[in-house]
Amino acid sequence: MTTRNKKVLLKVIILGDSGVGKTSLMNQYVNKKFSASYKATIGADFLTKEVLIDDRLVTMQLWDTAGQERFQSLGVAFYRGADCCVLVYDVNNSKSFDTLDSWRDEFLVQASPMDPESFPFVVIGNKIDMGEEKRVVCVSVIMLLKGVIADRLKISAKRASTFCQSKGGIPYFETSAKEALNVEDAFEVIARQALAQEEAGDFSNDFPDTTIDVNRDYPDQGCSC
Repeated sequence: MTTRNKKVLLKVIILGDSGVGKTSLMNQYVNKKFSASYKATIGADFLTKEVLIDDRLVTMQLWDTAGQERFQSLGVAFYRGADCCVLVYDVNNSKSFDTLDSWRDEFLVQASPMDPESFPFVVIGNKIDMGEEKRVVCVSVIMLLKGVIADRLKISAKRASTFCQSKGGIPYFETSAKEALNVEDAFEVIARQALAQEEAGDFSNDFPDTTIDVNRDYPDQGCSC
C-alpha cells in the first residue's frame, strides 16, 4: 500500500475558555446543526468526519475539550498524538482572547511535539453573528451608564491578526457556529494543516487509550454570550 493510499487519521484538538463555542463549531462542521442551549463539556468528547483533501480521503478526529480549569489536568492524555490544535475565543469576550496564549503554551507542554515552533495552530474568533443589541446584554447597566459600550468587549481583527503573526503566522478565521459562517473554510485549513503535520511524521497515529468522561445532561452554566 502506497503512502498516498494509506488510511489517514488526523487528530485535531479544540481548545479555549468555557462558553466560546467549541462544541457548537464542531457540531456545525460535522453534523450541520446548532443548539442554542449551552451545556459545558465534561472532560472531553470527540466526533469524526471523513473529508477529501486534494482527492485524498482522510478521517478527522475532532476533540472538544473542557474549558474549565478543573479538567485541564486531563490534557496530557488527550493532547498527545495531535496533528493540529485549534484555539477558539469569543469575539465579544476579551478575557477569552487574553487566555489564548495560556491555552497554546499548555498544549505545547503537554503534547510535547518534536518541533514546537512549527506545530500547526489555527485561531478562530467565534460568535460574529451577535449584533450590538445582544452584546449590550452582556454588559452591566452600571457600565453602560458610564458610557462604556459593548464594542469595547469586541476583539478587533487587527489585534487577533497581530497575535497570530507573532506566533509564526497562525491562520485566523472569524466564524459563527450559529449561522455556519466561515466554519467550512476554517476546518478546510485545519484539515490541510493537520495532514501536512501527519505527513511530516511528527507524531504517530497510534493514539494512547483515553477515558472519555462525557455527560451531555450537564446543567446549564448560564449565559453563553
